[in-house]
Amino acid sequence: MKWFVGLGNPGREYEDTRHNIGWMALDEVARRWGVATAKAQCKGLVAEARVGGDKAYLVKPMTYMNLSGECVRAFLDFYKPDPADLIVVYDDMDTELGAVRLRMKGSPGGHNGIKSIIAHLGTDQFHRIRMGISRPAPGTNISNYVLSTFRKEEREALAATVRKAADAMEYCLTEPFEKAMAKFNGA
Repeated sequence: MKWFVGLGNPGREYEDTRHNIGWMALDEVARRWGVATAKAQCKGLVAEARVGGDKAYLVKPMTYMNLSGECVRAFLDFYKPDPADLIVVYDDMDTELGAVRLRMKGSPGGHNGIKSIIAHLGTDQFHRIRMGISRPAPGTNISNYVLSTFRKEEREALAATVRKAADAMEYCLTEPFEKAMAKFNGA
């Protein structure tokens, strides 16, 4: 059973922001899989899907980004999934908009949602799909940048990023993460 955690911030004011691109990918995969409802649980929204006979969970923490680990921990404690089946989907400034990068583990790289998950799991050993949002111009306030919406001229690349992340999530249902890394990191 895979469990995909998409990072974002709750509230309409954050709906279309760079920091919520992880939620956008979960929404795309939910659409593909015909998942229409999620229940409020484990400090988040949790949806169960059956894909080709396999069970998968889509989890959106409803805490703010810097507390995402609370939802991940609550889901782990309640459902008892294998932590090796966790895949976190989130925004990454060090990846260009239009691209995704898969990682097996590592530091948070300054991402507060990942810092929180590491703190609540006690490890950095979990799979990640990093979705590119590109780095802002030098001197730009990082917090303002990640909480900004995508510009009109970025919409096509945004759609490509969301599609690639959803494709990677689907691929990870049946293939080892290492194989997914080889396939999607080169694309």
